[in-house]
Amino acid sequence: MPSRTTETVLLDQLKSISRLYCEAEGGAHGPDHSLRVLHNATTIGRLMGARLDLLIPAALLHDIGRKDESQSLGRICHAQRGAELAAPLLENLGYSRVAVEAICHCIRTHRYRDTMQPQSLEAKILFDADKLDSIGAIGIGRAFLFAGQIGARLHNPEVNPSATLPYSLEDTAYREFVVKMSAIRDQMLTPVGRAMAEQRHAFMHTFFDQLTREVSNL
Repeated sequence: MPSRTTETVLLDQLKSISRLYCEAEGGAHGPDHSLRVLHNATTIGRLMGARLDLLIPAALLHDIGRKDESQSLGRICHAQRGAELAAPLLENLGYSRVAVEAICHCIRTHRYRDTMQPQSLEAKILFDADKLDSIGAIGIGRAFLFAGQIGARLHNPEVNPSATLPYSLEDTAYREFVVKMSAIRDQMLTPVGRAMAEQRHAFMHTFFDQLTREVSNL
């Protein structure tokens, strides 16, 4: 029986770290989210010739700072905190200083806030991979999951989304679609990510149109 490769062992270690930090978050940002982002990132990365040795750890560790953001009620940015947490973890796994800096740049900029903008190809791919998981069928599922967690209604197309508040009865999956998800397509940074987002964007319109018709016929 062949021995496990160094790459396989390293991948398992990264997945374990991701699970350790993200399991408590559950819901839309549990370990399964990081695995889907990993799949998106490697799919785009292979097509664009990116460095998967940087992209894979960045994808698996990109949300490890979310617990701190949640506990601080948003005062701590999970992307910045995630990069801070990831640096010593990556060093302990044997990554070089240059690799650690490159991976942490991806993690730090995956939210694309203010001056924290993705500069490298790998960072842009991680941004797209993360955003792709918030739209399409997966994005709809996550939106309904969140709406259920906060006790929101099933559907409210008759309500003006701009007149509603997040974390309220009207913070439905449909509100999330109108306010946030519908804008994701135009935020993509890579041509491959943009093409993938187009397909998912079209599906969301089809889904919510169908949902509205079904609800209206009750």
